[in-house]
Amino acid sequence: MLIFLMVGCQWLIVSGQRVETDSAWRGNVKTVTLTREGVELERPVLTMGRGERMLLQFDLLADEAQNLRYSIAHCDAHWLRDDLEPYEFMNGFEYGEIESYEFSFTTLRPYIHYHQTVPARYAEFTHSGNYLLAVTDEEGDTLLTRRFWVTEEAVKVEAEVTKAYDGMDLLKRQEVDVKVASSQSSVVSCQLRPEWERVRVVQNGREDDARWLEFSGYDGMALCYRYRPSNVFWGGNTFRFFDCSNLHTPMYNVQQVEEYGGEQFVILQPEEDRSKKHFLSEKTLNGGMKVNIQERQRPAIEADYVWVNISLPMAQPWLDKSVYVVGDLTDWKLDSTSRMDYNPKFKAYVKRLLLKQGYYSYQLLVASGAWKEESATETLEGDHWETPNTYTIFIYHREPSDRADRLLSVRQIRQH
Repeated sequence: MLIFLMVGCQWLIVSGQRVETDSAWRGNVKTVTLTREGVELERPVLTMGRGERMLLQFDLLADEAQNLRYSIAHCDAHWLRDDLEPYEFMNGFEYGEIESYEFSFTTLRPYIHYHQTVPARYAEFTHSGNYLLAVTDEEGDTLLTRRFWVTEEAVKVEAEVTKAYDGMDLLKRQEVDVKVASSQSSVVSCQLRPEWERVRVVQNGREDDARWLEFSGYDGMALCYRYRPSNVFWGGNTFRFFDCSNLHTPMYNVQQVEEYGGEQFVILQPEEDRSKKHFLSEKTLNGGMKVNIQERQRPAIEADYVWVNISLPMAQPWLDKSVYVVGDLTDWKLDSTSRMDYNPKFKAYVKRLLLKQGYYSYQLLVASGAWKEESATETLEGDHWETPNTYTIFIYHREPSDRADRLLSVRQIRQH
């Protein structure tokens, strides 16, 4: 099997196929969110049989509305599109028009806010697993892709976050132990066998450090995944954050707000190296974001777009490493959209992002061009076992006769 991994641009090719990611394929596509309807700030996970829907929202920096469509595809556990036909994974149409949009109101930069409930009203998923939602324009070109999950909740998952088991870097690392057992309350029958199950764990939204856990043994009839190197994550640190909801009075971590040529510029407080500092617990969104504007009622169309300037003072740049601003504000990617550039004039790494007003949390990750078993958080953030990271656990199942992966359960836990 031919495999290429490129950390710099965050895409993977396996046997000529592209791994699907959360991406905006055009520069004028901004602030894309896909959530379970009525639930904010969580992964878009639907449970079969409950009639749940998702809410897709995004902005186009444009003056005129376009005719846009969405489509849904099924993917395997590795996010490669599989061979299932639409009639095999859902009842109803797997595509539709994006009919709801509004023009921005009293903003310096005009945009169109699109929002659509997905799937259609009478459509229903009949197969669990990984799914990809794609939005295309009139010419059929892709504007954006977003991943979501449909789960059966067919097994019982027990998980806990502890200090690392082996004593190495005890104060810097966290271990995620998982136990999977049959659920007597489930209406879906499923026989658990180690060779049929795959357990994936993601820390916050960091796909660059996601793990496939190794089977370690039985606890009665339950399958255990614990006490292995793959269970151990670097702790990282509490996320940095800023709030640009108010452009008249600087808020959290905003140094000043300026206006030039009809555009707003938000200058953040200079960043600092936190790796040698004591751990300080603060409540943040662990890389999440929330659109907001003070003294207005409809942030979706009344919040403006501003240039956010992030700087990290440093006497000399690294020759073999890059600094990335990582979180929802950059789709958790380590690529050119998140990489900071070194400016010798200011003796600092700098990054300018066009963001919608609101609250944003993020980390500064340091990575080299090659994959290594090293911490991307250690250099600038520091690693602490106390960090309140959120871990999402995915339980995939595939028997020899199956044509596609099933997703038996999605469980989320948080270090306290």
